[in-house]
Amino acid sequence: MAVSDFPRVLTHLRKEAGLSQKKAAEALGVSQALLSHYEKGIRECGLLFLVRAADFYGVSADYLLGRSLERNGSAIMLEEVPDEDAAGQGNRGPGSLLPVLNKKLICNSVTVVEDILGSTGDKELINKVSMYLQISVYQMFRRLYNGNEENPQTFFGAERDVAALMGDQAMKKLEVEIQQRLKKMKNLPVMDENTIREKYPLFATSLFNLLQNAETAIGARKK
Repeated sequence: MAVSDFPRVLTHLRKEAGLSQKKAAEALGVSQALLSHYEKGIRECGLLFLVRAADFYGVSADYLLGRSLERNGSAIMLEEVPDEDAAGQGNRGPGSLLPVLNKKLICNSVTVVEDILGSTGDKELINKVSMYLQISVYQMFRRLYNGNEENPQTFFGAERDVAALMGDQAMKKLEVEIQQRLKKMKNLPVMDENTIREKYPLFATSLFNLLQNAETAIGARKK
C-alpha cells in the first residue's frame, strides 16, 4: 500500500458524497481538525475509524487502504479478465482499423514474450517484466487521460505533474533489474527466425512486424 492511498481515497469519497469536511467529521464521530489530518496524511487513523469510514461510505477497508481497486474489496480473478476481443465488432467506430491492427501486433507479440518468460520458470523475472509492461500502458493511458484538463484526477495516486517522471524512473529501475536477472539465467531458449516461426506460427508475423516498426521508430531502420 502506498502511504498516500488512504488519505487520497478518504478525501475522494467525501468529495464524491458532496460533503464538507465538517459534515463528514460529524458523521464519522471525529473533530474536523482530526479528519483534516487524516486526509492530509499527517496522522494515521485507528482501526475503529477505518471500519466506521468504510461503513459510512459503503466501501471495503481494502478499498480505503488502496489494497483493492474494487469498492467491495474483491480481488480480480483470471476468469474475470475479459479477452482482448471481448469488446466485439460492434464497438468499433469509423477510423478504428489502424488501432485494431496495432493492438493485434502488440498483443500477439506480448504473447510470445510471456511464453518465453513462462518457459524460464523464474517468477521474479516474470513479475518484473509484467510490471514493466503494465507501467508502460499506465504511462500512455495517463497521458491520454491528462490530454483533457477537465478529467478528474481523483483515482490516481500520483499527481499529474510528476506521474510521467515517476513512471519513467520506475521503468528504468526495472530495466536494470531485468537485465541483471537475465545475466544470471542459464535456461533461456535459443532463438532465431526459423525457430520462432515454427514455435509461434500464429504470432511470429506480428512479432517480426512489431520489431521492424520499433527499429524504424528508434532510427535503427530506414522507412
